[in-house]
Amino acid sequence: MELAQIQAFIAAAQRGSFVRAAQALIITQPSLSARIHALETELNTMLFHRLGRGVRLTEAGKAFLPYAQRALETLEQGRDTLNALEKVSSGTLQVGSARAIGAYVLPDILARFREQHPGIDVNIRTGRSTEVLQMVMDEEVQVGLARSLKHPDVLSTWLYDEEISLVSHPEHPFALKGEASIYDIAKEPLILYDRDSSYFQLIDRVCREAGVIPNVGMVLDSIEATKRMIERGFGISFLPVHGITREVESGTLALIRITEGHQVTLPTSVMVRRARIYSPAVLAFLRVLKSMYEVDVPPLEATSV
Repeated sequence: MELAQIQAFIAAAQRGSFVRAAQALIITQPSLSARIHALETELNTMLFHRLGRGVRLTEAGKAFLPYAQRALETLEQGRDTLNALEKVSSGTLQVGSARAIGAYVLPDILARFREQHPGIDVNIRTGRSTEVLQMVMDEEVQVGLARSLKHPDVLSTWLYDEEISLVSHPEHPFALKGEASIYDIAKEPLILYDRDSSYFQLIDRVCREAGVIPNVGMVLDSIEATKRMIERGFGISFLPVHGITREVESGTLALIRITEGHQVTLPTSVMVRRARIYSPAVLAFLRVLKSMYEVDVPPLEATSV
């Protein structure tokens, strides 16, 4: 079964005429008839009723048509993907990112991406996770990196779980002991980042599930500002581990274990709007994420050949 035979069959089925189908494919009518005859011989069935002024599908032809159309569409998608791969050396990629991801995780991703694709320019927009989802929906960005959110028009693929840890000044009693009870934590002034963020909502829920009301002393607009306040001894906070690595290693912040064993994590995902074909830059970026986090990204599976 050859591609030319499938193309001839579909063209004739759509036009009801071997003559018009041959004209559409820019071949002679005898050549088209020969292709269809060869296909019928291979399938061992008649696909068309030959009429005086045209052709009409037989029942077998009607049954075979959707499979032929899907096969041709799949091959065309494969061709488009190969063409896209040839053009991946240039272009522009629009990426939306949650603020914490953009500050502490995205730089390493972009470094890997630029190393492999130096000719692709990357533009970054940041916001809360819900805002990143909306950017993807509105096609303001091609790829979104945010806390895992679902929408029927968006493909969301989990990348990793961000661990959220209790952090204090290294000379705080919690740090000296190395651990703290959730009930003692509730008595301390808590510094939180962005009341409308996923972090705030998650920490508030964990505290309330434990039956305590957090003593919120400050609500700041950035993780960096939160870290500086903790370093000055103004309170404690829950912060993403990715965002405090440098301070913990240098000794200006300390990680505290919660004795009740509460673990706080936020799943992080990559999001793209559902589409039949994705740009070369998008596919290249998703391949970098796949290699870094060892996950299967649906758009790559759908467009593979």
